[in-house]
Amino acid sequence: MPNFPLCKNRGQLKLWSATLIPALGQEGPVVRSLGYRPQRTLARPVSVRGVGFITGAPVTVRFVPAPPDSGIRFQRIDRPQGPTVPATVHQVTGTQRRTTLGDAYSGITLVEHILAALAGLRIDNCCVELDAGEPPGLDGSSQGFVAALLQAGIIPQQAPRAIWTVSQPIILQRGDATLAIHPHSAPTLRISYRLDYGHPSPIPPHLHSCDITPERFAAELAHCRTFIMESEVQMLWKQGIGRHLTHADLLVFGPRGPIHNTLKHADEPARHKVLDLVGDLGLCGCDLVGHVVAYRSGHQMNVELAKQIVEAIRQGESTASRSAA
Repeated sequence: MPNFPLCKNRGQLKLWSATLIPALGQEGPVVRSLGYRPQRTLARPVSVRGVGFITGAPVTVRFVPAPPDSGIRFQRIDRPQGPTVPATVHQVTGTQRRTTLGDAYSGITLVEHILAALAGLRIDNCCVELDAGEPPGLDGSSQGFVAALLQAGIIPQQAPRAIWTVSQPIILQRGDATLAIHPHSAPTLRISYRLDYGHPSPIPPHLHSCDITPERFAAELAHCRTFIMESEVQMLWKQGIGRHLTHADLLVFGPRGPIHNTLKHADEPARHKVLDLVGDLGLCGCDLVGHVVAYRSGHQMNVELAKQIVEAIRQGESTASRSAA
């Protein structure tokens, strides 16, 4: 596994300020196809009820099976005509502290925990119905969504789901933060996250690394909660966000650690960062094989990496089409 932080070595693809720079001494496609697997959807609809983190209002999300090649779509059933927003990188309209899809009228914010549950369980086609502009916050993890989806059941479909890998690393760097996807010897997606906020953060530096399979996602990542610093909570309350929440409802870190709460794992914050990456990279719309290595990255860099992967796949498919012509 690469050292942290990632160095900018000769022969790597480097991304600087969202611009892909061709690697020195490297030729050929950035990505290549590894084949396909059957697409999957739910066996039946299932609902989850709760309270929105931002508004504090009751919210219901309903997961509905969808036909092959539908992808993941969010539908605002509280709006006339029920506008839908596809869960793709091109629909991302916000990455400040959370991932937002769509415009102010039909959009949905805080989608990453739902996207992580769907991508982590390899559910490819689903209509996500919401009666508000955000899903239930639950405990700040994906556990409630995963439990409901597993209860509904997952079935294969008669359509292929593409699997892509990188032929050479793609690296994104912004300030001290780095995010990259490297070729991986195993036929899986592995994500390694190094969390280090420096001194005097109450969260000590730590690392979590995991191969993303439905079984491991459900057992090792889904229950890991979002976290926030006490100073950030005060700032959000002043903005009218999350005023209904207490320190016991969120994993809030004060100077001496979690306030009125306990960690489920010593590395729970890094595990949740891996969970967020699973959700944001799910916006690629395909299975990925590779080793994602992250250091201090967040939603903005996650989405930027997903965009670069999607563009590399588009170019790869275009090249393959011209070669076959």
